[in-house]
Amino acid sequence: MGVLLPDSLLRNDVVAVLAAFVAINTIVYVTLAVAKILPKLYVRDWLSTRNRRSETRSIDPDAPV
Repeated sequence: MGVLLPDSLLRNDVVAVLAAFVAINTIVYVTLAVAKILPKLYVRDWLSTRNRRSETRSIDPDAPV
């Protein structure tokens, strides 16, 4: 009644290992896809930097500091 594989084959240890591998692989690819969608985060932006210039060195003198 719609069963393609016998129950004894589906309860085999090899099939369980394959199913675990597919599950872990799916989680990894979903994580990578979500990480690619999100904007990049730089630790350097969170830390205070003391070595920033107080004056602009741009060709445009009215450029923001």
